[in-house]
Amino acid sequence: MRVAVVDIGTNSTRLLIADVVDGRVTDELVRHSDITRLGAGVDVEGRLRADAMQRVYSTLDGYRAEIDEHQARTAVAVLTSAVRDSANGEQFAHTVLERYRIQPHVLSGDQEAQLTFLGATSERDPDDLTPTLVVDIGGGSTEVVIGAGHRAGFHVSTQAGAVRQTERHIHEDPPTDAELEEVAADVRSILTAAVPDQQRDAVRHAIAVAGTATSLAAIAQHLEPYDPERVHGYRLSADQCREILQRLAAMMLDERRQVAGLNPDRAPTIVAGTVILGEVLKLFELDQIEVSEHDILRGAALGLTTNGAVFCLDRKSTRLNSSHL
Repeated sequence: MRVAVVDIGTNSTRLLIADVVDGRVTDELVRHSDITRLGAGVDVEGRLRADAMQRVYSTLDGYRAEIDEHQARTAVAVLTSAVRDSANGEQFAHTVLERYRIQPHVLSGDQEAQLTFLGATSERDPDDLTPTLVVDIGGGSTEVVIGAGHRAGFHVSTQAGAVRQTERHIHEDPPTDAELEEVAADVRSILTAAVPDQQRDAVRHAIAVAGTATSLAAIAQHLEPYDPERVHGYRLSADQCREILQRLAAMMLDERRQVAGLNPDRAPTIVAGTVILGEVLKLFELDQIEVSEHDILRGAALGLTTNGAVFCLDRKSTRLNSSHL
């Protein structure tokens, strides 16, 4: 079955069109990522701004055309931190449904974590019971998921996101040492409170997904242009993470926009994102982390679009019914 999945996040809007057969993604036909900054100001104002919503709508205009061109049988959207944290998020979700004929799923933090883990581990042996951490650093939140095989166990959604931390703490260009420490201290406090010691001690393997991690893997390899095949499966070391942070934090924003491997639109938030990943590595005492291109997009393609989908949506309210989770 050909499916289309749109991930409308705090910082980016992404599209995956893929063929799914027998619970596996057999072919990816289209994959796009656009920085739309839907969550700009949400942490302060509590609402989605009109200009931010319009950036997403303009992107969805093009996505809908591609979905039609590829004759996808079903189209769904996952809406995460920015939408669930905003007073007008439900109205925005209705617009996605009515204007673009894309079924919106406003995910709770727990549901976001489950789909992220499914996507990240979908190509691993389901019988491999190695305790595995999957971390997804988004714009508004960071999902920490620990499980085995293809099943998530412990999972928590935290308020440590790259956009959120940038807006809270970074006001100078380049950021000051004091600002960087503020980000690190805030993230460290959030993560330490969210993840119990026994969960940290259990982890034997770790996977990082989404834009911060894939950008750092590309920067580490000086990829120009970006090459997803070289990013997927790359082992990013803690030392590399620290070295890249020092380099990026010393640059003006315009200089960061020129860094090989970094999407220029990610330059405003990559420093905070890198700090978050560094704090994750410290918390779990990891020397390295595997970077994966397979994330919530793939998880949603497998978990939301097939006959055995575990999430269902009330069309009228755009609220998830998670009774089958």
